[in-house]
Amino acid sequence: MAWLGLVFYGLGLMGYNATYRRLGVSPYLSWLTDMLTQILLLYVFAMLGWLNLGIWVVTLLGIGMLVTWTVLGRLGKGAVPFEGLHVFDLWMIGLGLAMANVLGHSPLIHYDNFSHWAVMVKFLTFTGHLPGAHDAIISFTSYPPATALFMTQFVHWVGFSEGAMLIAQFLLIWAASYSVFAVLRDRSRVLTSFLLCLTIAVSYVFNINIRLNNLLVDYVLPVLAVAGLVGVYVYRRRPWLQAAHVSLVGAVLLLVKNSAAFFVVVLVGYLLTSLIRQAQGRWWRQTLTVLGRLALTVGTMVLPFLWWEWHVKTTFTESKHEISAQAYSQQLAHEGTRAVYKIGQRFLDQIFSQQSLSTKGILLINVVLLVSWLLLRVVSHQRTPLVKLALLLDVIFILYYGSLFGMYILSMPYAEAITLDGFERYMSSTVVLNLFIGAMVLAYYLDAALYEQDFTKRDLRAFKSIRTKNAYQLGSFLMIFFAIIMMYSEINGTTFTNRMNRSTLPIQLARTGKPWTHYSHRRVLLVDPHPGDVDSYYAGFLANYYFFTDKSVGQENFMESPSAFKQNLQRYQYVAVPEYHHTFTVMMRHAYHQNVRTGLFKVTATGLQRVR
Repeated sequence: MAWLGLVFYGLGLMGYNATYRRLGVSPYLSWLTDMLTQILLLYVFAMLGWLNLGIWVVTLLGIGMLVTWTVLGRLGKGAVPFEGLHVFDLWMIGLGLAMANVLGHSPLIHYDNFSHWAVMVKFLTFTGHLPGAHDAIISFTSYPPATALFMTQFVHWVGFSEGAMLIAQFLLIWAASYSVFAVLRDRSRVLTSFLLCLTIAVSYVFNINIRLNNLLVDYVLPVLAVAGLVGVYVYRRRPWLQAAHVSLVGAVLLLVKNSAAFFVVVLVGYLLTSLIRQAQGRWWRQTLTVLGRLALTVGTMVLPFLWWEWHVKTTFTESKHEISAQAYSQQLAHEGTRAVYKIGQRFLDQIFSQQSLSTKGILLINVVLLVSWLLLRVVSHQRTPLVKLALLLDVIFILYYGSLFGMYILSMPYAEAITLDGFERYMSSTVVLNLFIGAMVLAYYLDAALYEQDFTKRDLRAFKSIRTKNAYQLGSFLMIFFAIIMMYSEINGTTFTNRMNRSTLPIQLARTGKPWTHYSHRRVLLVDPHPGDVDSYYAGFLANYYFFTDKSVGQENFMESPSAFKQNLQRYQYVAVPEYHHTFTVMMRHAYHQNVRTGLFKVTATGLQRVR
C-alpha cells in the first residue's frame, strides 16, 4: 500500500469533513456524508466519461477545502467545537484499525467477487471509464457502480490490490456504523454507548456467510439504510438538512444495488412519519408542507438512479437483472404455477428451519425487545413502545420475505431458485437493519429510565440506590466485555478463514504469476482439476478477473486423443495451471513430450513456454 497516497486521500476526506461540520452536519454522520458526496461526484464524472479526471478533482477539492479551513482557523474564523473523545470512540478506532489490518492482508475468494464486484473495480481502475456494450468482461451490466466508484478512488491513491479494495469498503461500512452514536442522549454513559458497540459486533454474526473479506454489498445496504434513519431522527428539527441527508443516502443506496429499493422504502417511510410529526399550522398547510418536502426529497433521490437506468437501456441491448416489467412477466410465465408452488414450499421450510441463522436473528431481536420492555415496566415503571417496535420490525421482516420470494420467482432461473440460492445472505441484510433499529431505540429508553435525567448532574452518586448503581456498573462492564470479545471474534474469524483459504483456487492462481492489469481479449485456458469450479463458471470468472480478459475458459476434462488435445490447446494464447492436474500433465507428455505440472505458460506451435 502506498502510504503517501493514503495520506493524500485522507487529507481530501478531512477537507470534506471540515466543510460539512461547519454546515451543521452531525460529527457522527459527517464522515459518511463525506464519502457519499464523493461517490455521487465520481458518479457524475464517470457517466460523463471523465472518471480519472473526476478522481483528481474530487480529491483535490477536499484538500483545497482543508487548506482553506485551516487558514481560517489560524485567523480565528470558522472554528467548530470539538465534540470530545468518548470511550466508544476508542473502541471504534482500536478495533477498526485491527480489522482493517486483517482485511489488508485478506484475499478474495467468494464467487461473486469475480463474477462482478472485484472485476468492476479493476475495470474502472485500469480503463478509467464505465463498461460499454463491447466490454464483455462485465456480465452484470445493470448493477449500479456506487461502491465500485468509491473503491476505485481509494485504490487509485493507495495502489490496486484485493486488500486495498476490502479496506475501502470497510471504511464505508465503519463510517456508516459510527453514525448510530448520534442517537445517544448522553454519550458519556458507557451502558448505552457500548450497547451500540455490541450491536455493531453482533451484526457481523449474521453476516457470517460472506464476512467483511468480500466485496458483496449485502451488509453495506442495511448499514447505509441505518445511517439514513439516524439522519432523519437527528435532523428532525432541521427539515432542509434532513431532506438533503435522506436524498444523499437514498441516492447512493439506489446506486449500490437494485435490491436497495426495499431499504429506500423503509427510509422514506420513516421520513414521512417524521415530517408528519414535525408539521405545524393548519391541516392544509401541514399537508402541503409534508407532501412538498417528501416529493422534493424523493425526486432528488431517484434522479441519479433514473440516469443509470437510461444509461443501461441505451448502452446495452440485454442486461442481467435489469429492472423490466416485461422481463418479470416472461419469467413468471416461464416458471409456471407448479414451479412457483415448489419454490414457495422450500421457502417456508427454510424460514421455519431450526438451522436458519436469519430466523434465529428474528427471534433474538423479538426476545430482547420484549424482555427489555418487561424489565423497564416492572423495575423502572417506565412505559415504552418496545412491544410496538417489535411488531413493526416483524412487519418489515414479513414484507422483506415477500420481496425476497418475488425475486426468486421473477428474477432467478428455476435451478437456482429451487435451492433458495443465497437465502441466508439476503435475509441477513434485513436482520442487520432491524437489529440496529431495535438497539438504537432500546438505548434511548434505557437512558430515559436512568434515575438522574439532568446530564450535568450525572456522576458516581447519581443513582437511586446502591443496588441500581451496582446493576448499572455490572451492565456496563458486561457490555464492554462482550463488545470487545465479539469484535475480536470477527477479527479472528476472518484471520482463520484466510488461513483456511490457502489452498483455494485464487491463492493457487496467484502463485503462478502477477495479475494482469491491461485489459485485453487474450484467450486464456485455466486448467482446474475440480469439476465443480468449472461447471459453476467459478474458474472462468476468476481467470477473467486475474488475467483481465473476457476470453478466459476453465476446463477440467482432458480425456481426449493427443491430436484433439493439441487442437484444443492451440485455440488459446496462454494456459494457467495453478494446481497439479494429472490428466493434463499426462496429455502434455503424449502430445508435446513436455513435463508440465503448474505455472503460467504461453502457447506455441511446439507446446507450452513458461512465462517468467
